[in-house]
Amino acid sequence: MKKLAILFGVILLICSATACRAAETETEPPIQETEKESPIQETEAETKQVIYENITAAEAKEIMDTETGYVILDVRTEEEFAEGHIEGAILIPNDEIAEKAEGILTDKDQKILVYCRSGRRSKLAAEALLALGYTNVWEFGGIIDWPYEIVK
Repeated sequence: MKKLAILFGVILLICSATACRAAETETEPPIQETEKESPIQETEAETKQVIYENITAAEAKEIMDTETGYVILDVRTEEEFAEGHIEGAILIPNDEIAEKAEGILTDKDQKILVYCRSGRRSKLAAEALLALGYTNVWEFGGIIDWPYEIVK
């Protein structure tokens, strides 16, 4: 009789646990595979950064000589630009990038070659352009390292 009571108790315990588990799955909607992202996908999305390309003056000159459809962006002051700049460059001073870039540089996927006097402002401008959604930014330092012709 004692064995029968223990067996009945074990069966009752198993049935209770199974019933609870069934009740939980009935009240919660199933998770669809399309709604879940794996932890690896989330990590890749979080760590993926858009960065600008840092190139040399020689590499920038090669692009200028062999490609079309790019923009040369000078981010110095108007006075510095007037003293001499790379032929074909457009001027948007670094401190005006946030306000003026989208009105002047309308294609956010166009290759943009950025320079300044020494390289500090061009790096800041490249970062600002990326923050505005530009995707093809190439920074090549300063005009002081530009061994090629400039126009005045």
